[in-house]
Amino acid sequence: MAKFTVNPTRFDPYRNYNFRVKIDNQYVAGLSKCSGLKRTTEVTAWREAGDPSSSRQLPGKTKFEAITMEAGLTHDPTFENWANLVHNFQGDAAMSLKNFRKDILLDVFNEAGQKVFSYKVFRCWVSEYQALPDLDAAGNAVAITHIKIENEGWERDTSVTEPTET
Repeated sequence: MAKFTVNPTRFDPYRNYNFRVKIDNQYVAGLSKCSGLKRTTEVTAWREAGDPSSSRQLPGKTKFEAITMEAGLTHDPTFENWANLVHNFQGDAAMSLKNFRKDILLDVFNEAGQKVFSYKVFRCWVSEYQALPDLDAAGNAVAITHIKIENEGWERDTSVTEPTET
């Protein structure tokens, strides 16, 4: 069976470095890292009366893991503005209950820059925000800002299909 339907001669899977995240219909500037999408469904054991020798496994609650994102420190305020909707220095009364949850898009591109996968992540909100990294005058690293996003599920956008390679 071919691994790729449109390009059956393609052998190599897609790389993990060519991606973008869209928040409020804008791609995040300087994004360098995004954790994977993961969900886990609990297993519920169930035994039927009169059948003492075995139990059945039933699916229970599904949990969607938090997504972490890192970006090089720039003047793009996307992470900061979103994190401030959940909590800001003025206290809980100043937070925005209306807008702090957002749907985001995670787009994956091939080596030619064509979109090959897109995932919609629903009802996301920032549970952890790191504005500045540890600063080190003797260092030579890129300054990274970090957010952790809770979500209530995701699904693949099936309208994005395998492109024709050129």
